[in-house]
Amino acid sequence: MTRLGYQIPNFTYPAVGPDALFEAVARQVEAAEASGFDSVFLMDHFYQLPGLGTPDQYMLECYTTLAALAGRTRRVRLSALVTGNTYRNPAMLAKIITTLDIVSGGRAQLGIGAGWFELEHDAYGFEFGTFTDRFEKLEEALQIILPMLRSERPTLAGHHYTVTDAVNEPPPLSRIPIMIGGNGERKTLRMVAQYADEANLTCGRDEIPRKVEALDRHCRRLGRPRAEILLSHLTRVLIAPSVDEARNDLAGFLRLRGVNPTTLSEAERLDYESMFIFGDPDEVGRQMEEEMALGIEGFTFNMVANGHNPDRVALLGETARRVLRM
Repeated sequence: MTRLGYQIPNFTYPAVGPDALFEAVARQVEAAEASGFDSVFLMDHFYQLPGLGTPDQYMLECYTTLAALAGRTRRVRLSALVTGNTYRNPAMLAKIITTLDIVSGGRAQLGIGAGWFELEHDAYGFEFGTFTDRFEKLEEALQIILPMLRSERPTLAGHHYTVTDAVNEPPPLSRIPIMIGGNGERKTLRMVAQYADEANLTCGRDEIPRKVEALDRHCRRLGRPRAEILLSHLTRVLIAPSVDEARNDLAGFLRLRGVNPTTLSEAERLDYESMFIFGDPDEVGRQMEEEMALGIEGFTFNMVANGHNPDRVALLGETARRVLRM
């Protein structure tokens, strides 16, 4: 499971077109593996997310790309962070995850969530439904996917999904870990306690203690040992050898998104920096230690601003491994 994960949330890089895009992604992943990350994740989206870019920026399909990255890596686990359950039939998703496990030599992980980005549902013709609909679908999907990944043949006549004696052969090479992503204290963390090996939080740091307590409460109620579940946190980071270099990297990221960094006020610049764990290795390490003190057991970092630079990925891996004593 994830002690130190690297997520790629961005496929728009300076002077990189479609012909060079996969190599730019693969170089990041190779740097992550070489510097000690244990897992690599891709977003499962079709449009870039608000706050990171515009809908017409590049976005590669998650599982096709993960399968290609299996051939460029040897050790890291490969996963979505997280799969939008609404985008794929659950039996087909079980088959996709199994195939990824086989082509990677036993390194697949299933990260899954209820789905939330209404724009791409509408644009691509996927049913969005209500909040309740999406969580009902997720729970039914887990009741299909998990047995299929464990060499069972589930039958389910659900409200949203139906399968009959669903065969999944060949089976996965490994016991595939299950991660559920999200912050919901009533539904999401209850499903983590019931079905998953790992919870991945995306909340702000100040909310972490409340999420930890909610997960503990669900585990107690269900009789599940809390120690069986790893709690990780998805965190956006911008690291460089010095603060000045980090600010230069941020300026390049802003220019690529149509923001002129030279016109920003001091307050605006600080607002952009506050979007990240920001700074040199000492500062990034300090903030990691603060999160660990709140109950976080693993980290998944994304480097939306400068991850296209493999040297920065390597620097983050080396910094994080020191903090985690890996």
